[in-house]
Amino acid sequence: MSKKRNFVLFGLASAVLGGSVIAASRLYDLSVVPSQKTPEEIDKDPMDSVSREWFNKIENKEDVYARSIDDLNLHATYIKAEEESHKYAICIHGVRSSGEFMSFFGKHYHDMGINVLLPDLRGFGKSDGNYIGYGYFDRLDIIEWIYWIIKKDPDAHILLHGSSMGAATTLMTTGEHLPSQVIMAVSDSSYTTLPKEFADVYKKNIGGWMPTGLALFIIKILVKLRCGYDIDKVNVLDAVARSKTPTLFIHGDEDTVIDPQMCAHLYEKCAAPKQYCLILGSDHVQGARIDPDKYWKKVESLMEKTSF
Repeated sequence: MSKKRNFVLFGLASAVLGGSVIAASRLYDLSVVPSQKTPEEIDKDPMDSVSREWFNKIENKEDVYARSIDDLNLHATYIKAEEESHKYAICIHGVRSSGEFMSFFGKHYHDMGINVLLPDLRGFGKSDGNYIGYGYFDRLDIIEWIYWIIKKDPDAHILLHGSSMGAATTLMTTGEHLPSQVIMAVSDSSYTTLPKEFADVYKKNIGGWMPTGLALFIIKILVKLRCGYDIDKVNVLDAVARSKTPTLFIHGDEDTVIDPQMCAHLYEKCAAPKQYCLILGSDHVQGARIDPDKYWKKVESLMEKTSF
């Protein structure tokens, strides 16, 4: 009888473990494997369609390249200001995107007479890579781009502007020791830590009988083995606590992708000079479209305070 019971228990344990691995693998594919938006998705998103239209029309854009510390080929699009300027905006995209889809923001900066750099994060666009870094390696890649600008123009004044994962990358970058040429940062809809964001993704998109903690444990192992980083170290809260870069935190109060409370936690934790902007009625990274006046006035306010 005990042998039969042990066999049943072993079968149940195997089923639980097998189901857990399948669920975690699905979460890995959903969250860590790079993918691009379809043409239909782009057409349905007003910000993406406007971005693509302007990006395709702009004539003075240039493909530029840098090498990552782990020897990946990184690509960005450089759009020179119409008149000579020492001001630069590095606009950093989110998941399922690429540099060109930050053109909605790049256009605004370009219209202000600012040079614009639109990097493709590793795994996206024309950059090398086969996984999503969520800011862990990407912060170091952005530093490469910062020094690319400084080498080009030692008198540069640089701002970082990121959306979603790009916002987390922006904040992770400000947690590093940065050159004085980096004047300010804009974070639009960042998460606080990667485990918390993965937990939200799991609950909203997969869920089921497997405990969230177990799913995160398995995906942590998968990411470590396949990508080489620890998701626990993607801690944006710790980064902003070290930051010395004046930062504007923006979030929409109706964000269904990243909890707006995360923005409040980041703002509270930030050690640098800071401003906060909640866009009412805005879903995920839609603030600049829903209330452009409020959005850009907040950006310009930080520009004035930092003498950007």
